[in-house]
Amino acid sequence: MVNKNQQNLFLVGSPYEIDKIKRAETSQQAGAIAGAKAAAVAAVASAIPTLAAVRVFPWAKANLNYTAQALIVSSASIAAFFITADKTILQGARRNTEAQLKKAQQESK
Repeated sequence: MVNKNQQNLFLVGSPYEIDKIKRAETSQQAGAIAGAKAAAVAAVASAIPTLAAVRVFPWAKANLNYTAQALIVSSASIAAFFITADKTILQGARRNTEAQLKKAQQESK
């Protein structure tokens, strides 16, 4: 099995490709950060009503054990992370594509 760094040892990217890779990595990092923030907010926003319901409502007290409560909170957090990260990454890709299109139009003039 070849290491990823060894595999690309003889390949040299153009400055355009290197800039494109850097923009993509920046977009991915921004998506991960935004997703983590959204997951934290969703965890708090779902934990408070879940824990309050278990203490107040008899049905919830009888049917929602600790595992069910954890699943409710974690599923909300996971969904918020992936939805927000995906939207942020796609927004960055859209920005990068628009910048490339403007640059190509300016070069063609």
